[in-house]
Order: sequence, then C-alpha cells, then structure tokens
Amino acid sequence: MKTSVLLTLLLVSITAMAQTPAPTIPSAEDQIAATVQAAPEEMRAGAAVLGYGADGKLTELRKGTNELICLADDPKDTRFSAACYHKDLEPFMARGRELTAQGVTGGNRNAEYRWKEVKEGKLKMPREPRMLYVLSGKGYDPATKKVTDGVVRWVIYVPFATAESLGLSATPKRGEPWLMDAGTAGAHIMITPPLKQ
Repeated sequence: MKTSVLLTLLLVSITAMAQTPAPTIPSAEDQIAATVQAAPEEMRAGAAVLGYGADGKLTELRKGTNELICLADDPKDTRFSAACYHKDLEPFMARGRELTAQGVTGGNRNAEYRWKEVKEGKLKMPREPRMLYVLSGKGYDPATKKVTDGVVRWVIYVPFATAESLGLSATPKRGEPWLMDAGTAGAHIMITPPLKQ
C-alpha cells in the first residue's frame, strides 16, 4: 500500500514538473533595456549587464565602460527585480548568487557565510561606501521599453558601520534613510521611496 502511494505521488510530481513551462528568456536587447533602468540615467549607457542566455544561465550580455554592473531580472521569478551596483561589490554579490544556487538562503547566506568570509579576509568587500540601485515592478513592456510600476530603492553599503558611527537610525522607515545589518560586513543604508497614493 505504502509503495503504491509513493509511486503515485512520484508520478504526480513528475507529471506536474513536465507540464510546468520553462520560463521565457527575453532577448538580450530587452534584458539590457529593462535592467539599466535601475541605474541613474547618465550611467546607463556605460554599465555592464549580466543577464540570462537561452539556456537560462547567467551570462555577460554587455561589457561596461563605467563603474556599474547591472543584474537582469531572473526570468524564473514572477515579479520584476533588477539591480545595478558598483563593480567593487561584485565579489560579494557573486558569492551571494553562488550560495543561492547551492540552496543557502535567508540569514544563513549572510551571517554564516558572506559576512564571516569578509571578516576572515576570504571575500573581498570595499570598506568605503558603495552604491546599489534596485528596481522593482510588475514587469517589463518591450513595446514601451518601460518597467511597469517601477520603483527604485537606493542602498548604500557601509561595511561595519553602526547607528552610532553614522548618527543614523536603525529603525526601518519607508521614505527615510535607515541602517540595516548594523555592525556587519553587509551594513547598508536603505532608502525606500514612500508608497504611491
């Protein structure tokens, strides 16, 4: 009885996976156009862009000529999110992607791995402030070349900073800057725009 139930569940799972369509990978041109909208306008043309190839794997879509690297929206996600960050943050960001691919997510990805590795000198992280821009929205419309309901969140990495060292609140406040992950290698100032009325 148990064997037949397990076999039935296995067959149902395999059938469901087979029926789940693979995500559509936008063209490199559309990924670049959508992704760079996270960056300040004057920095978009020179930003490097990492996006997804036809095989679904992350690849370099465009080489950069300035200090920004932009990461395209993951086509497997239902909500649009793209980011642009200073190239000095790439080792930290790449390590995060590597850990996520290994199934390490949540607080463990930072506290037990990245922050610890930075403190131990195994992972390079700039000690001076570096910028990250995150663009969230409902999706990208190739016809208008715009991200639908796009909102940019600004993040300033200030490794090991504390509320006291910056004179900045560590209490989350939408529309105001506040310090997240204070005292850690991943300490950063968050500035999230107010909700639209």
